Parts: sequence; C-alpha cells; structure tokens
Amino acid sequence: MSDIKVASRYAKALLELAVEKGALEDVIKDVRLLLSLASENRELVLMLNSPIINSDKKYKVLETLFGKTANKITMSFFEIVTRKNRANVLVSTAKEFQRQYNLHIGIQVAEITTTVELDDQLRKEVVSIVKEISGLDKVELVEKINPEIIGGFVLKVNDKLLDDSISKKLRDLRLNFAQRYFVKLY
Repeated sequence: MSDIKVASRYAKALLELAVEKGALEDVIKDVRLLLSLASENRELVLMLNSPIINSDKKYKVLETLFGKTANKITMSFFEIVTRKNRANVLVSTAKEFQRQYNLHIGIQVAEITTTVELDDQLRKEVVSIVKEISGLDKVELVEKINPEIIGGFVLKVNDKLLDDSISKKLRDLRLNFAQRYFVKLY
C-alpha cells in the first residue's frame, strides 16, 4: 500500500478516535507541533524515515519531544505507528490529519502567492473568492511572497489553481509567439 493511502487511513482513524474521545483540539495541537518540528528540523524527519534506526529509539525520541505535553491519544498513536515500523509516514499522516481536521470543522485552507504583502482590502477580496469557490464560510489564508512571479497572484484552493501572475502571462505569450513562428515557417 502506498504511503499516501497509509497516511490517509491513519489520519482518518486518529481523527475519528480524537472526536470520539473529545480530544480533537488537543490532538490537533500535537499534530501541528509535529509538523512545526519537522519543518524546522530536517534531522527529525531523516530519523523517522531511517530504516537503520529501530522503532524503539524512534518512539523514545518522540516521547522525549512530546511526552510531557501531548495528549494520551497522540502518544498512543505514535507508539502504535512506530511499533509497526511506519514512523516514516508520521509527517505525511500529520499533514493529512490537518487537512481532514479542517474539512471536519469546515475550514477551507487557501494559499495565495504574491510579490508583495496583501493589504486588508485585498485580503478580504481573496477570502470572498475562496468562499465562493469552496462553498465554506471559514477560510484560512496562507500568504506567500515570491518575487519570481513578477506581479499578479497565484491562488490555490484544494486542487484548483488560479494563476494570474505576470510570469505566467509572459510564458503563455512566449509559447504563443513560438507556435505562430513555427507555423509560418512550414
């Protein structure tokens, strides 16, 4: 079974258990902490993915990082996953859990990339566009700045991509000119 399917199933099981036990908010805090640590610490991810390090050591590291603050459900989940030699899917499971959590509570996460920081008026307009696309009332906007797009914006909502950047328009224009030139030569 692919790691994506495993992560999705693990995330679903963890979400259902957390909802059943009334610990959803505690578990999402733990999951967000894991994602934060993984993004800041490459060695943690490498350790979790390593086939050389045994599962007991992996769990001990997780226990050291989370043991005092994490929910019992989260720690039990970590223990089961590492004992089954599936620690390599913990980070992808955490990402999937966060996605399923957002769906569960009705939050649409959207990512907007611009060349400059958005002002409040533009932010409100983007949020209204995302609400229209997704049909959800709550929107979490992740803002990124990338000067390579030259101007405009790139908006990602689920699997939809709205690329209204100047760099894309220039690529399209270059492709259009190349096709016209090629057609006239032959």
